[in-house]
Amino acid sequence: MPNPLPALIVVDVQRAFDEWETAGKRRNNPDAVARIVDLLTAFRAHGAPIFHIRHEGTKPNSSFLPSRSGYAVKNQAREAPGEAVIVKHVNSAFIGTDLESRLRAGNITTLVICGATTNHCVETTTRMAGNLGFDARLVRDATWTFERIGPDGDTHSAEEIHAMTLSNLNGEFARIVTTHEVIASLEAVRQ
Repeated sequence: MPNPLPALIVVDVQRAFDEWETAGKRRNNPDAVARIVDLLTAFRAHGAPIFHIRHEGTKPNSSFLPSRSGYAVKNQAREAPGEAVIVKHVNSAFIGTDLESRLRAGNITTLVICGATTNHCVETTTRMAGNLGFDARLVRDATWTFERIGPDGDTHSAEEIHAMTLSNLNGEFARIVTTHEVIASLEAVRQ
C-alpha cells in the first residue's frame, strides 16, 4: 500500500555553493535555503520521510571532495538524527545509490525535490524520478542555480536558466510547486 506521505529529497545543500558565490558567481533565489528549512520543519513535524543527498566529487580539484570545506552541508539544512544521508558521485541521486530501493521499500510514491542546482543535480534527479514512475514535485522557490556562459559565448542569467529548467520539467517529469503548496498538502494529508 502506498505511503500517503511524500518523501522530501534535499539535493546538495552544501557549502561549495557559498564558495562559488564568494568567488563572484551570481545565483538566483536567495531565499531558497530558508524555504528548504521550512520544508524540513514541516516534513519533520508530520513524520514524513526525508532523504538528504550529498555530492562527493571525484575529480582532484572538485569543491565537493570530503577533504575540502565545500563538502560540508550548510548548517541550517543539516540532517536530524535518523534521517537518511545518501552520497552520490554523479548528477542523479538515483545512480550508484540505494535511493530508489529505499523509496520502494517504504512504499513511497510521491517525491518533493529541492536543493541545488536547478539545472544540474536537481534536474537530473527530477527527470529520473519521473522516468522511474514516481510522482515528482519540484519546489520552485526551494532550489537555485547560477548564471552560465553558453557554448555560443552568451551569458545566461540564473533566473533564465532556472525558469527554462522548470519549463522543461513541468508536466512531463514533475509538477512544479511552491513551498507553501507543499506544506498545505502535508496539512491536508493530516486531516
